[in-house]
Amino acid sequence: MSLFPAFVKLQGRAVLVVGGGAIATSKIPALLQAGAQVTVVAPEITGELAERAGKGEITWLGRAFKASDLDGEFLVIAATAIAELNAAVFREADARQILCNAVDDIEHCHFYYGSVVQRGDLQIAISTNGKSPALAQRLRKELEEQFRPEYAEWVDWLGEERLRERAASVDIEETKKKLHELASRGEFERFARDGAKKGSLRDGVYLVGAGPGDAELLTRKAARVIESADIVLHDSLVSAEILKMIPAGAARIDVGKRAGFRLLTQADINALLVDAARKYRIVVRLKGGDPLLFGRAAEEIEELRAAKIAFEIVPGISAGFASAAAAQVSLTDRRLASHVLFTTYSRSPETAVLPVMGITLETTVVVYMPGADYAGVSDWLVESGIARETPCLVVSRASQRQQAVELTTLARLGSFAALAAPALLIVGRVASHSAAAGAGAGWLREFAQGSAKELSIL
Repeated sequence: MSLFPAFVKLQGRAVLVVGGGAIATSKIPALLQAGAQVTVVAPEITGELAERAGKGEITWLGRAFKASDLDGEFLVIAATAIAELNAAVFREADARQILCNAVDDIEHCHFYYGSVVQRGDLQIAISTNGKSPALAQRLRKELEEQFRPEYAEWVDWLGEERLRERAASVDIEETKKKLHELASRGEFERFARDGAKKGSLRDGVYLVGAGPGDAELLTRKAARVIESADIVLHDSLVSAEILKMIPAGAARIDVGKRAGFRLLTQADINALLVDAARKYRIVVRLKGGDPLLFGRAAEEIEELRAAKIAFEIVPGISAGFASAAAAQVSLTDRRLASHVLFTTYSRSPETAVLPVMGITLETTVVVYMPGADYAGVSDWLVESGIARETPCLVVSRASQRQQAVELTTLARLGSFAALAAPALLIVGRVASHSAAAGAGAGWLREFAQGSAKELSIL
């Protein structure tokens, strides 16, 4: 008899297993993995099945089999050690046109359990029509050696690429050709050689947030992208610890600026990104903090879109949040601050003053890239409507080994020696509750106890 090979969807289907011994126990995991709703009928069951029943994974009817147990079932497995009972279950199922498998009983099976090689969603089932389970098992072992575990992640990647190609292309034949190329042995070998980390990433440009500098604060995806890069264009202030994660064979270009000296213009960087995307598979534009906050990502995104180059944004921990964590202060506090204003001292002349309507006593102002002109920053903030007595935290190299946090007021900020970049200011009442405030700062204690109410907003 010729068999019809099929892979059956059992998700949410009712499956009855008659028997509660070792045979039944071995058959149930595959049913559960496929999402079947399994009912076991048997006077007694193994400890493993009892545990599954206790967790609600299966339903156990603790009695002998009755023909009515078949009502509403999609599949039946007769898995007892009693041949006559298994045959009886088969006959009842056959009469109801319910598919049944009587374990190790060829004559009483509508279907057989195949010997299966499974690598994620890739399944290879082997059957000898019940004639030689031993041969099926040998072939399974050989195929497991041939189809290595990497196939599981590769198949996932192929599925994602299929969806992308079908969504992006209007040429059906060209799409088919590309998908067949992706499914080639050569593509798998490349995937296996580069590792699953790289293989699961699509080709294109990644705008990646490097966070404040501590490599442990990178997102898992950011780390995976950096470690998979073919070329990295990075800011100057990305930490050495994170730059060490770039593969030895990857090209790297420092496109940042330090102390006001610009290595490349933004137009140069945009052109480099487009050119790199046409030469390399995975291009990483590595930015300190989060790429979408004061990182000129908008200009790079616009250029990539114009060139029709695929890109993805991988967020990072912004310096503002990292600095607050370093100073052990909350940027919002229901007693002191109800909103936060993120801004930068490095700004265009037409936006020299902060929006006065957005600043109140309950505003925490986070100033990125203050530079070394602390006196100028202080005057700018005061001119924008913030009282000179307002506490101010200067945070340098947040999260890094050289981290430094200093507490002052806007009035005293101008006399401070500039701390090492990258640095950031946190201005507002919450600063009085930072770890740097200490027990001996009397003016801060007074500020926190209510003198802030007397401050005026210009």
